[in-house]
Amino acid sequence: MTFLPVSEQLAVINRGISEIVPEEELVKKLETSRKKNKPLKIKLGVDPTRPDLHLGHSVILRKLRQFQDLGHEAILIIGGFTAMIGDPSGQNKTRPPLTADEVNENAETYINQARKILDENKTTLVNNNDWLGGMSFMDVIKLSSKITVARMIERDDFSKRYQNNDPISLHEFLYPLAQGQDSVHLKSDVELGGTDQKFNLLVGREFQKTEGLEPQICLMMPLLVGTDGTMKMSKSYDNYIGIDEPASEMYGKTLSIPDELIYPYFELVTDVSLEELKDIKERIKTDPRNTKHELAFTITKMYHGEKAAIEAKEHFEKTVIQKDIPDDAPVFEFEKGTTHRLLDIISDANLTASNGETKRMMKQGGVSLNDEKIKDPNHTVTFNNEEEISLKVGKRKFAILRSV
Repeated sequence: MTFLPVSEQLAVINRGISEIVPEEELVKKLETSRKKNKPLKIKLGVDPTRPDLHLGHSVILRKLRQFQDLGHEAILIIGGFTAMIGDPSGQNKTRPPLTADEVNENAETYINQARKILDENKTTLVNNNDWLGGMSFMDVIKLSSKITVARMIERDDFSKRYQNNDPISLHEFLYPLAQGQDSVHLKSDVELGGTDQKFNLLVGREFQKTEGLEPQICLMMPLLVGTDGTMKMSKSYDNYIGIDEPASEMYGKTLSIPDELIYPYFELVTDVSLEELKDIKERIKTDPRNTKHELAFTITKMYHGEKAAIEAKEHFEKTVIQKDIPDDAPVFEFEKGTTHRLLDIISDANLTASNGETKRMMKQGGVSLNDEKIKDPNHTVTFNNEEEISLKVGKRKFAILRSV
């Protein structure tokens, strides 16, 4: 393996980052790596608390892929142990721990989706339960002696909760220690994380020092803002774009982001070159609409291929711009003379994830029958004739209802 000059590697590594601690040490590590022709160990730990990945997760995974493409060793840690502790990671309350079965099930789905971003043949996959699970109580006590309570309270989410007299469970203090021990065990050179992980990454750096190891570099990526333009992307906020979602959903959701997010999305979740980014920044100023369509096409193509991206674009133009019912809209038939609650029809057709989501969409004017908005959750449909009824749920889901 012949490594690129350090300056060229840094140009790739610095793309979209929030902070590197400390950057001068990263330069030295890259210089040594190139001189000895030895790859750096790049560590990323993920807790499979949810099975589905979205573009927010892809930001940090893509940075790991960039290190892979530069010739370095990518180590993806599945937090089989830490997920069972539960890290709040900026939340204002304790995150509930998962069972071993939940972790394993989520991890399998997570890995399958992560393969869409990482080079599987160049990824070292490990589970931190392999080394943390066997620790004795005495080992944990010795580990906890390496950091003070005062230092722990410096962590932003802990300090806020402490000041607000919100409860902090003692086991939450152990999470950063466990993550730091991962760095010691793996002798990582660089650890990646979101800005909400800075404290945990720094603990790993300190633990390596106490063990006489060369301390890791901490590289933080920004948290991707979701489609609502305000909160970080999260399934909890329903502002996410899943990397496993159908192409038409991915395309349409991308078009729903505010214009100010077009450039960050291009920078953080696509492969466009640094030179192209300069041109895109200028085009956003004069033609944000078409530039956003370009973004939607680019992202959809990355995960579904060019053919699906073209079809997603045509689907959007037909159903949203021209407001036509798509040819492939599913047809649901009901016995003539029967009456059904619209909420149940939508639920049975799996057009939303839950009745609660359907009710919210109705309240917001997102459900219509024959282009008439239906806001009453108790609205019923009676099937008395052969007339077809068009049902629209949200911006991109359609169905045909008819009597038989």
